[in-house]
Amino acid sequence: MNSELWYLDGKSEIINDLNVFFKRSGKGQSLFCIHGFPSSSWDFEALWPALTERFDVIAHDLIGLGKSAKPNRSLSISLQADIIEGLAIKKGISEAHILAHDLGDTVAQELLARQFEKTSKINWLSCVFLNGGLFPETHHAFFVQKLLLSPLGFVIAKFMSENSLKKNLVKVFSKTHPPTNEFIHETWKLTSENNGILMLPRLIQYINERKVNRERWVRPLINRVVPLRLINGIEDPISGKHAADRFAELVPNADIVLLQNCGHYPHVEMPMEVLKAFFDFHAYK
Repeated sequence: MNSELWYLDGKSEIINDLNVFFKRSGKGQSLFCIHGFPSSSWDFEALWPALTERFDVIAHDLIGLGKSAKPNRSLSISLQADIIEGLAIKKGISEAHILAHDLGDTVAQELLARQFEKTSKINWLSCVFLNGGLFPETHHAFFVQKLLLSPLGFVIAKFMSENSLKKNLVKVFSKTHPPTNEFIHETWKLTSENNGILMLPRLIQYINERKVNRERWVRPLINRVVPLRLINGIEDPISGKHAADRFAELVPNADIVLLQNCGHYPHVEMPMEVLKAFFDFHAYK
């Protein structure tokens, strides 16, 4: 399925005065799929049929990405979490599971921190993390990410192209499962449309937010506020095996599934293996 088909049956809602694209399908307990940077909810396309057989699945585009609003304002992790809570409430969802990737992991950590602090508007039931920067001390940012984070970020963003996106995606995918030309092209199209390139320096500030909020966002993992599993593509240079090792070190009785020959996008590279690990977790948690 290309991205046009993915978006064909999606909907939009205004949450906190911002337009939010989302898809919802299936039945059972609710499941929020939270995508990463700089892509979109389309990342979950390969998992969608199987997930919707077992869950009431909601996948939305984060603010600043995909088909959701791309506003001229700061795009904090707290804002992204507010949007998820607002969307859940508007759709009559009071409790849900989480499946998150990359930037989505950090948004999920904010949601779990709120649950730990008893300020959450939603009762989160469990969380499965895919590769992401759960711990700032193990996150190996690429040079382009550091540039986007710098005062030159908006200048750098204007010079980005589909070719530069391809170079960086090839680095984070495994050699066994490289990104397809379709994935690269569709991701670039979704990222760049509606002046989206200028969102990247705003969104990338999550790297600094991770450092500031490190203790608050790691606390609900250590205290296991909900059942957790990490599914980790070990060849990911940004948050691969080294990040999984840190998860095992800090999280008591850590539940980790390591995927060989897999990089930063396990759900795109090895969807069947991710589905097996995800459903095994939900069968035995």
